[in-house]
Formats: sequence, C-alpha cells, structure tokens
Amino acid sequence: MLVLSVFMASLMSLTWAQTSRWGPCPTPKVQPNFSLEKYLGRWYEIAKLPTRFARGKCIEANYSLRRDGTIRVLNKQFYKEKTRSAEGTAVIPDPREPSRIGVSFSYFTPYSPYLVLSTDYEEVAVVYSCTDVLRIFHIEFAWVLSRARFLPPETFRYAEELLLGEGIDLSPMTFTDQTGCKDD
Repeated sequence: MLVLSVFMASLMSLTWAQTSRWGPCPTPKVQPNFSLEKYLGRWYEIAKLPTRFARGKCIEANYSLRRDGTIRVLNKQFYKEKTRSAEGTAVIPDPREPSRIGVSFSYFTPYSPYLVLSTDYEEVAVVYSCTDVLRIFHIEFAWVLSRARFLPPETFRYAEELLLGEGIDLSPMTFTDQTGCKDD
C-alpha cells in the first residue's frame, strides 16, 4: 500500500500547474469532416486550462505539413523577457478521424491526444487533450484558439459553452495576454 501511495504522489506531482481530475478521460465529440489543410497555419492562444509549458504571453502555434506527411508544430511565447519556441511533430493516427491528432515534442515521449472539437478554420478553434493515468485520474488540457490575437466575446462564449457541454470544468481556465506582441 505504501508503494502505491508513493507512486500516486509521484504521478500527481507531474501534474503540477496543470488540470487533473479523478477518473478516466471524458470522450468529447470532435469536429466532423475535419480538413487538416484548412486548419494549417497560425493560431493564437486566447484561453487555456493551466499548463506548465506555456506560462508566457503572446502564445501562438503554427501548423505546417512536412514532406514526409507529418505536421510540424511550432509553438512560440514571450516569457521572461525572451521569445521562446518549441517544435514538435503531429500525426493523424487514423485517417478516418482526422480531427483526432497526436502531438509530441520529444522523440522520447509518446504522442499526446490533440482533439479538435470545433473549428470554422477562419476565426476560432476549440481543442481538448486528455491523458488517462491508470484510469485512476486524468490530466487534461483545453484551448480556445483564434486566427487573430483577440476574439469577439460572443465567439469566446460559443467556445466556452461547447467545452462545458462536453463536461469539461473551465473554472481554472485563464486568458492569455496577447497585448504588446510583435507579429512576424
């Protein structure tokens, strides 16, 4: 029992500054007829469930196709007076469900789920990720993204209602500071 308690405490420490919940991951509906080609390009982070890897301002993600068919993911943020970036790879494990994407930022980590719940491709995207830990608890992420640094309040409310309708607790959600950012 002591070993299990130590193991659980260790796992919970991995979730620091992230959102974790008891039980297995929910299974939200994803965007039907998703078009990766329309989704590619730059998206700005408007709001998210807290993460320890994106704590700065001016956060954005840029998605582009590589020659080998994988997706290049380039995340940028301004943090501690510097622009920082992280490059990862995304794949579509099942072409029949292209809105269920896997993303990894290291050769040593498995692909994490990146579920596009909804997008109109031109203004807003709602994305969710969840990883089960032995079906005892799960670590979840959610993002509201926009093609512009600012999103109209009514569009944000749509995204918020969609996430809430899928049973995702948004009480810890934070807004991303997109003021004073340099556009490339």
